[in-house]
Amino acid sequence: MNEPPRDTLPRLLAHNARHHGAEIALREKHFGIWRSFTWSDYYARTRHFALGLRRLGVQRGEVIALVGDNRPDWVMGEIAAHAIGCRSLGVYRDALEEEVAYLLGHSGASVVFAEDEEQVDKLLGASDRLPNLGRIIYSDPRGMRKHEDPRLMSTEALVKIGASEDPADFDALLAAQDPEEVAVLCTTSGTTARPKLAMLQSRALIRHCESYLKADPKGPEDEYVSVLPLPWIMEQIYALGWNLLTRMKVNFVEEPETMMADFREIAPTFVLLAPRMWEQIAADVRAKVMDASPLKQKLFALGVEKGLAALEEGKRSLLAEQVLFRALRDRLGFTNLRSAVTGGAALGPDTFRFFQAMGVPLRQIYGQTEALGAYTTHRPDDVDFDTVGVPFDEGIALRVDEPDQNGVGEIVVRHPNIFAGYFGTTESADLRDGWLHTGDAGFFDRRGQLVVIDRVKDIATTSGGSRFSPQYIENKLKFSPFVAEAVVLGDQRPHLAAIICIRFPIVSKWAERNRIAFTTYSDLSARPEVLAKIRDEVAQVNATLPEAQRIHDFILLYKELDADDEELTRTRKVRRGVINQKYGNIIDAIYAGDEAIPVDTTIAFQDGTKQRIRTVLRVVRMEGAAPQPVPAGAERT
Repeated sequence: MNEPPRDTLPRLLAHNARHHGAEIALREKHFGIWRSFTWSDYYARTRHFALGLRRLGVQRGEVIALVGDNRPDWVMGEIAAHAIGCRSLGVYRDALEEEVAYLLGHSGASVVFAEDEEQVDKLLGASDRLPNLGRIIYSDPRGMRKHEDPRLMSTEALVKIGASEDPADFDALLAAQDPEEVAVLCTTSGTTARPKLAMLQSRALIRHCESYLKADPKGPEDEYVSVLPLPWIMEQIYALGWNLLTRMKVNFVEEPETMMADFREIAPTFVLLAPRMWEQIAADVRAKVMDASPLKQKLFALGVEKGLAALEEGKRSLLAEQVLFRALRDRLGFTNLRSAVTGGAALGPDTFRFFQAMGVPLRQIYGQTEALGAYTTHRPDDVDFDTVGVPFDEGIALRVDEPDQNGVGEIVVRHPNIFAGYFGTTESADLRDGWLHTGDAGFFDRRGQLVVIDRVKDIATTSGGSRFSPQYIENKLKFSPFVAEAVVLGDQRPHLAAIICIRFPIVSKWAERNRIAFTTYSDLSARPEVLAKIRDEVAQVNATLPEAQRIHDFILLYKELDADDEELTRTRKVRRGVINQKYGNIIDAIYAGDEAIPVDTTIAFQDGTKQRIRTVLRVVRMEGAAPQPVPAGAERT
């Protein structure tokens, strides 16, 4: 009997269940206990989902959406959707009701797998705008008794329906699959507008995973902890593609708040974290050192100093390993790492150096949703934090179009697995003769590695003609444990300025240790001592930059930047257009030379409550005196 093809995710799952059924495929932390799912378990529940959906009348070509935390039921629901010829659409768990309504309405989704009551409430709230929504299938029954909507059904009820069907029907569904059909609708980052839905074909997705595995091989002995949102293309690659192709075990944490503890229990061999998470881990380490004894603080400083010095010479410091890094890797759950990746945005070089010195085998990846995610990475023996490496294999072609005198131009890519277009719109990507124009600016270094600078449209020029990359400077600022977010200004302005958001957990701890009284985030960010501390942090970054690229002045914003306010994308990229519009008056005041900027605004929270903020933003001039106290009369209501 000939082996069936393995060119779709459901067919791969069937193959693994047939040949490796007793092996562990997935784990989930649930009420403090790790639950394992074998390939046979994975296959059986997915089959029940698929046959149950078909029994409910779901037809080929319909869109099935999924929203919630990363869970086994998500990946099983997604593969079940593909098995019956439907398209899957992942929705970010923290998307607001309006965003959910837009994505489901635009896609025409007829079924949604929703994790829990929180997600169901969003769907029911938006249901009058979703005429195609026929079924909401929830996994967590807590809090669901109060709902009587006939569209609601538990996953267990769906499993019972599917279990009553003939298993041979599932085999027939797999045999009828067309690997060239669109299987996944993947949201783009949406940095400038609403996200678009990139259409990804099954065979292309699997081929691209195989291409990536040539550069970073994996196998059944590998452990992966899935923490980044499943709607993101790279989590699709790892938690579904690599899991099914290589039988790499995928582990799902209990809650976002328990991530690091659960991570340490698994001690994975491979990890993908977004730049913000690497920055947060580095900041948390430095924050804990602040609370340590003077001896431990000195040992930490010595270890980092020796580790970074050895890294510059391409070596590892035995002293740093003994006094710091071995214990630190164990504390963080990094002991077994054989491969670690950052992607989705640029990671600051200082953060990158810190983890490399620690012995974390960190590499960068680069790509776009439209190109099936990443297509470049570092080779294990040639990691350079200034670059994003080289293409996975010879089937990926890269070039830089219209380079300037420094070789900087637009990055353009071509490979066999480019997406099939955007769903539900006549808008198309910039594809010319098979080449995808990325909109990113970059160049090749002397070794042929790709260096990505910024978005072409975000490369800025001061009124004096000096070019700079806001993103590069922002990443240097965010290496500070006290800085959570930064937006660098200066395009067509006489000099650079910045809007900075403090990292509240760490700054508040620092303030408590220094006996600085405060009440709220807004209050803390306005304290003169905090302004002075951030001024020191900015001065350290300025010392590493050319004079024309140094921050001349900055303000500490009265709130954190938030995706719910459309200031960030769901993948935590800054929406510069929104920032420039929303804070235009503040930006104009900074450049007008104002020393203090009065603010009277209202902040809306996700639970619907609002808070009025009345305060005065102090403009800190880097070449002037230390900040003075906020003028009397500033109020925070």
